Amino acid sequence: HCYLRMEEDTDFRIRFSSLCFITDHVGFHGTIKSSPSDFVVIEIDEQGQLVNKASDEPIYKVNKILPGPNNLAKKTNLDPQNLSFEERSNQEVNTLAGCSGDDQNYEPGSEKEDTIEDGTSKSEEENIDVLGSLLDEKTNELLNQFACDVKEKWNSKTELIGPSSEFSLGRILDKNQRAILHSAIRQKFPFLITVGKNSEIVVKPNLEYKELCHLVSEEEAFDFFKYLDAKKENSKFTFKPNINKDHRKAVHHFINKKFGNLVETKSFPEPNYSADNPKVVITVRFREKAHKHRKRSLHECQERKVIYTAFTLRKENLEMFEAVGFLAIKLGVIPSDFSYAGLKDKKAITYQAMVVRKVTPERLKNIEKEIEKKRMNVFNIRSVDDSLRLGQLKGNHFDIVIRNLKNQINDSANLRERILEAVENVKNKGFVNYYGPQRFGMGRKVHTDQIGLALLKSEMVKAVQLFLTPEELDDPVNRAKKYFLQTEDAKGTLSLMPEFKVRERALLESLHRFGVTEEGCIQAWFSFPHSMRIFYVHAYSSKIWNEAVSYRLATYGSRVVEGDLVCLDEDIDDEHLPSSKVSVISSRVHLVTEEEESANTYAIHQIQVPVIKVNLKYDQIFFRRLFHVSFIFPFIAQVVLPVLGYNIQYPKNKLGKWYQEVLSRDGLQTCRFKIPTLKLNVPGCYRKILKHPCNLSYQLIEDHDIDVTKEGSHIDEATLSLLISFDLDASCYATVCLREIMKHDF
Repeated sequence: HCYLRMEEDTDFRIRFSSLCFITDHVGFHGTIKSSPSDFVVIEIDEQGQLVNKASDEPIYKVNKILPGPNNLAKKTNLDPQNLSFEERSNQEVNTLAGCSGDDQNYEPGSEKEDTIEDGTSKSEEENIDVLGSLLDEKTNELLNQFACDVKEKWNSKTELIGPSSEFSLGRILDKNQRAILHSAIRQKFPFLITVGKNSEIVVKPNLEYKELCHLVSEEEAFDFFKYLDAKKENSKFTFKPNINKDHRKAVHHFINKKFGNLVETKSFPEPNYSADNPKVVITVRFREKAHKHRKRSLHECQERKVIYTAFTLRKENLEMFEAVGFLAIKLGVIPSDFSYAGLKDKKAITYQAMVVRKVTPERLKNIEKEIEKKRMNVFNIRSVDDSLRLGQLKGNHFDIVIRNLKNQINDSANLRERILEAVENVKNKGFVNYYGPQRFGMGRKVHTDQIGLALLKSEMVKAVQLFLTPEELDDPVNRAKKYFLQTEDAKGTLSLMPEFKVRERALLESLHRFGVTEEGCIQAWFSFPHSMRIFYVHAYSSKIWNEAVSYRLATYGSRVVEGDLVCLDEDIDDEHLPSSKVSVISSRVHLVTEEEESANTYAIHQIQVPVIKVNLKYDQIFFRRLFHVSFIFPFIAQVVLPVLGYNIQYPKNKLGKWYQEVLSRDGLQTCRFKIPTLKLNVPGCYRKILKHPCNLSYQLIEDHDIDVTKEGSHIDEATLSLLISFDLDASCYATVCLREIMKHDF
């Protein structure tokens, strides 16, 4: 049931797409989104509650798992679902100079370690005991081996490059345990540094330690970095006496250059200084003012961090990014201060959970009247502990009215029967899980996937030009865009761009500041929050997935064949999962064998077999082998296709070759799906080919149009409308489900 059709975009590109259906009913015609009230979307939170319901309790409450010693540094034992949005979105790096973000709130030495005057530990064994208690034996051994390898390579003058130059301890969810590990490792191995990446601790060589060893003895460098890490207030560190003034000058310069915001250095003559013994020592002290100011800043940062206000946003016929931009202006914050679980339709009435930081509940309540003018309302306003992250929802509930119902062309069957047949068919068999058209923007000349492709190819200027490409419309927004492409005058374009176009104005302000150059365009993209930057890259991956599933169904139909990927994991469709979670899911993705294809071990449709569903909680591999031997019934496993990224595997059949050909076609054959300049990493995910609507209900209503006159007589003419309600999992599209029901493109 796969139909190939060719579409022509208004930019005269020919775009080929095969649009497949998995069901075989006839369908019907109708109109959706006649008005925003005909398409109501209500987010379903992780507890399965509709977010438009009044609630005194936080809808989203992030539960911090405190792993025991045996769980530390074992990635598969940690649940990334319990991480906050901020912990997932950015790579954070601990430095000696200060701290920000999540792991950066760790302050080396703040654990009140006992230190002596030169900053060394009171007991060397304490750090060994700490590492032994928090790390499993294998990880501890590997850490010690890594430290030995670093020293050996330095001694042999070997360059520390490649993957062997860092060592991961895995994800540690408890911040306090991460802080203790950071400190213990730095105290035991001052020639190493620890880096925080989304709650993962990575250990690397301390190149500044190596550089200092060229100026002083290794013993002094070792003790100096232990002193720095301990940060004991009012303590000092003294280097060995030195008679060489130029050498002392070099040491002063190194320390002030690297750590000048943290410490100060002074030279003092030795107590027995004389003309015959002109030895001078360099003493290092923490800067008192900087140290105290830093402590206050950290305290203030923590004070601010607790100000997270959750609310439910209701918007009508308004783009989500436009709504966020308007709220940001009214609250005096920036768009990236808002977090949300998912994007919502524009031409609809939508309800979604949001969290804004640095804004109190009282302050948000004060703007309620103002934002009503923009067709927005906020309610369920309350304080919470953390931000949201994309994908932190169970799904969405839809209440939809389809108007002007009629039969397909040349179909004379009873319309009511056609509608009943269509709805029940999709309810039982599901629909092809395409990404919906709103994923790619509603523009005719440029789609969001084209911008994403340019970003993946690091064509930053082209990406900006695509973003600011006008449509063939004569309105202020498109006139401003047209002016920019003609002149590249960011300042002039800014004066033309309407105030409500928040994203465009933010980009233009950055271009005006940094210039329309490669570097300037990189800075301009940083005017968008991380979630918006990654959105464009995901749009490209989504386009390729749509093409892939069409090719898969056109090539193999509904058969499950050798080389297909099947997955038993229920939670695989979240493209915002961190790489570690994707790795765990990848381990549960199974390549169908020739024997399994012959035995029909798997089915593309969900088979409702109660016995199997009960037993799924046991060893899935065992049951797969059991079915392989007994061939009793098809196993419940979803056929999946990879969404592009650096951490996925491809099918081992014609489809795998197709993926490689498409990547070559688009110039991405060497793409690593990481854009360091924009701090974007795309691990990828797996997406089920088919999905089913849940809790589906429907009702046919007759709309009577009075005053229809025919040959002078007054008659009543009734038209049918369909009221349909259902739930879909996160990242599924109601328009795609309706397309399968109606066999009709919108």
